[in-house]
This record gives sequence, structure tokens and C-alpha cells, in this order.
Amino acid sequence: MSSEIIQGVVAPFDRDNIDTDQIIPTEYLKSIKKFGFGDYLFDGWRYLDKGLLGMTSNQREINIDFILNQPPFQDSQILLARDNFGCGSSREHAAWALRDFGFKAVIASSFGDIFYNNCFKNQVLPIQLSKKDINILFELSAQSPQNISISLVSKELTVGSDISIPFNVDDNLLNRIIHNLDDVDITMKDKGSIEAFELSYSQKRPWLFK
Repeated sequence: MSSEIIQGVVAPFDRDNIDTDQIIPTEYLKSIKKFGFGDYLFDGWRYLDKGLLGMTSNQREINIDFILNQPPFQDSQILLARDNFGCGSSREHAAWALRDFGFKAVIASSFGDIFYNNCFKNQVLPIQLSKKDINILFELSAQSPQNISISLVSKELTVGSDISIPFNVDDNLLNRIIHNLDDVDITMKDKGSIEAFELSYSQKRPWLFK
């Protein structure tokens, strides 16, 4: 199934240098599962108590002042931040937590390199915009909650009827989001070439396969 449009209310998170430990703290990295991390996203800001692996948000003391605990942002699919989002350690759990919470896109003026690539592996689209465009989106969000529509085909996001902002993303990375592809899916596209190489290699060096 392909997905060419991401649409919804954007949650403005007006901070620079949000690192992966703030996105999901170390104590939740013990799980070997790749899913179920949404309740731990921004744990230190979303909750007033100390959480444990296995606890859900219903069992926690909610910080009502945090934006993702306020309507309509608790159901946001698009996150807006400032500079250097996802910096710090290389934990893929950060992308898992954003995805499991329900975020499909993160908009920022820059990203941590490893986090940026991890997002594409986990169906989260990182969009890098100029600081000028980021300021425009924050100014609009300060007035009222904003609905944003992101076209993955035209590489453009729109706010209302009169604001349109283009963005650049490598097509190979973007196709992961559009067609819901992981590394195995991408490798299997070349299955025929791989099998032909293996056959040829085994014929040229049969002693390696005995």
C-alpha cells in the first residue's frame, strides 16, 4: 500500500537540540521489541512521575502543561521543532517512539544524521526546511492550531489555501515512505540479479560450496 499524502494538525515544539535521550530515555531501551514505544515518547516532559518499562500512559501522572497532552495535539501526526532534532546517540528507539505515538512526519531546520536515516527505515518522514520557513510555521501555530498537508509526490507542504513550502528529500529515501519499504523489501527488488550472481559465483568457485 502506498501513502502519498500526510495530513493533520501540527504539534509545535519550540526547542533546539532535542536529543534522542529526550525523545526516549535510556531506561526504555531494554526492550528487544521494535514496537510499543509510543507511551515513552518525550517521557521526561509528558509525565510528572518516574516510569518503568511496561507501564502505559494510563498508569502515569500526566503533565497537563506539555503540548502532546493537550487537545488537539495529543492526536498530531506532524511534529514541528527547531534546529538539530534527533541529535545525540544513535538509538533507533527514538524513531520507533515517534512512529508508535502516531507521528508520520517531523519538520525541523536540521536533524541528527543517524536519526534522519533511521526515520526513513521506520515510516517517519523528516522534512528539513530553512529557519525562515520554520519561523513562519511557528508564527502561524502560535495564532491557532494549524492543519498541514504534505505531498510526498510534489515534495510540498501546504498550510491553509495560500501558503505552500517546497522541500527536498532524496527520491530513494522518499520511496521508502511512499511504498512502505524496509531494507529487506529493497533488497528483494534485486532478487533475480542476486540469484544470477550466486549461480555464476558457485560455478566459477565450486570448491567454496562443497
